Amino acid sequence: MGDYNLVDFPRPDELADAVARAWVQDLRTIGQQTYCVALSGGRIARQVFSASAALIKSEGLKLDAVEFFWGDERCVPPTDPESNYRLAHELLLAPLSISEQRIHRIRGEEPPDFAATEAEAELCRIAKLDDDGQPILDLVFLGMGEDGHVASLFPQEPEEVRDSKAVFRPVTATKPPPKRITIGYQPLAKARKVWVIASGAGKQEALRASLSPGGATPLARALKSRKSTTIYTDIPR
Repeated sequence: MGDYNLVDFPRPDELADAVARAWVQDLRTIGQQTYCVALSGGRIARQVFSASAALIKSEGLKLDAVEFFWGDERCVPPTDPESNYRLAHELLLAPLSISEQRIHRIRGEEPPDFAATEAEAELCRIAKLDDDGQPILDLVFLGMGEDGHVASLFPQEPEEVRDSKAVFRPVTATKPPPKRITIGYQPLAKARKVWVIASGAGKQEALRASLSPGGATPLARALKSRKSTTIYTDIPR
């Protein structure tokens, strides 16, 4: 398994504040270079986005070089309460007056194959590419579900699907809403930084399994593919 840095917190609000501070510290280093970040959904993302927006505004930090993407999206319109884009727009992007030109949402209202293809083309147009043509994201935020899923990469996918080189692909989730589009394992492996935000009750076993040497959860697979990953968590072990 790849190395990981596990950072523990007693409460979700302390976790969110720490992630916001770490993100601001990372953003201070980018200068004028394009910085591509993939946002997540989930309950803890609400607190992270709110804390980040407040801190960025209080410090007067300019985000003109930041390009915003998503790790996954539900196949719903952008105004739907289930939309990951809507969550980020309301709590992070709108409060910071981010230009629409730098917001690259996954178009969940479109047919899934088309939306995945368009999302891949958009990311590959803006991000640096490695020798295999995979985009290199500067930072990926990932939540973790009760089954150890990250983004919308769920357990029990066939091996040939897990090994796909597609940057984004349609999936059928094991929890509602079922139709989704997700980033693949390969761009997670290539990202400069991946921060897993593991928060919430009922996830102790998933985290334990993901961190075990023989772990087979989606999070475990992502960790094994990387040299280093940071995991922020309020889950007791």
